[in-house]
Amino acid sequence: MTEPSRAEALVAGATLREKGHFYESFVVGQVFRHHWGRSVTEADAVLFTTLTCNSNPLYFNREYALAHGHRDLVVNPLLVFNTVLGLSVEDLSEVGGPFVGIDGLDYGVAVHPGDTLRAESETMAVRLSRSNPDNGLVTWRTRGFNQRDEQVVEFVRTNIVRKRDAREHFV
Repeated sequence: MTEPSRAEALVAGATLREKGHFYESFVVGQVFRHHWGRSVTEADAVLFTTLTCNSNPLYFNREYALAHGHRDLVVNPLLVFNTVLGLSVEDLSEVGGPFVGIDGLDYGVAVHPGDTLRAESETMAVRLSRSNPDNGLVTWRTRGFNQRDEQVVEFVRTNIVRKRDAREHFV
């Protein structure tokens, strides 16, 4: 009998972790400190700005950004928002369900290439859907921070969230 490889041993010892949460898991006041975080690179920042056809030179012209008091290029705030939103998905909405919308989007300190973002969310509201009892609506306030714990973005979002024993449809 041969010894398992390191990769086989890691897989054998791995435990599956359910990602996301069903409607019943959310309680008003519950706080999620989303793991991982994400360092934003200069390549991320410039590529995002280029692909979105943004013409603000703060996002792609270092000399311009420096001349306007920044320590480096400024990361496009829409990329900051999308990154922080993405950090919250595994805990909040990975089970699936339509995105309803964003309210109160507010940006804090500027993000620069090399900054590492982290996110935390608080459950603000939980209610059953009036049109489909297999689903509920959950609202969270999500805040993003840099490595210095300075707030870079805050927003409120709502998703339709499937109940644990629901059929696989959304209305």
